[in-house]
Amino acid sequence: MRIAGEFSFNDGKKVIGEKFPDLLREIETAIRSVKASDHKKKVSREKTMKGRILFDPRSLNNGFKKRLYKLGWETVRVRCEYPKRYYRSDYAPKPGSKGAFREMDFVKNKLGVEVQFGKYAFMVYNVCAKMTIFKNLGHITCGVEIVPVKKFADDMSTGVSYFEQFVWDLEARGVSDIDIPVLILGIDS
Repeated sequence: MRIAGEFSFNDGKKVIGEKFPDLLREIETAIRSVKASDHKKKVSREKTMKGRILFDPRSLNNGFKKRLYKLGWETVRVRCEYPKRYYRSDYAPKPGSKGAFREMDFVKNKLGVEVQFGKYAFMVYNVCAKMTIFKNLGHITCGVEIVPVKKFADDMSTGVSYFEQFVWDLEARGVSDIDIPVLILGIDS
């Protein structure tokens, strides 16, 4: 695979390039080493593309895991303890947070990486919420979000978001004072 586009959110490219140049090279090498054709094996059952062979997001994610885990990257999982003090006094909630967690795909030396081949909302959540939460918890200082470009997403199930749409929305949204530096990498097969 290859990197087809880059978007620097909140100076992500500059900050990561200065603070984590070796880790950025590891990420770029991992992207190049994933052979996209090995992951084009999902048979679509969708009405609009029934029987078509598509890229399998789970398989693609596993391709990244295989490469980045070998380089010492780790998944970080944080247990969620949901507060109960916000319920009204006349409400009796079911016990709820047992087993609840948040997870970052890859972390190494305070750099977080998310690989996202899912719905649009997950891309926005990763950059605008999850990465800030993991920074506040002391796990990361910056992040990299790896997403497909439109051309690549067209060979996946319907509803998979893509780099161009994501960048447009982040530019239109702007940067908030709580946002961390994130480099968005748009990849293609």
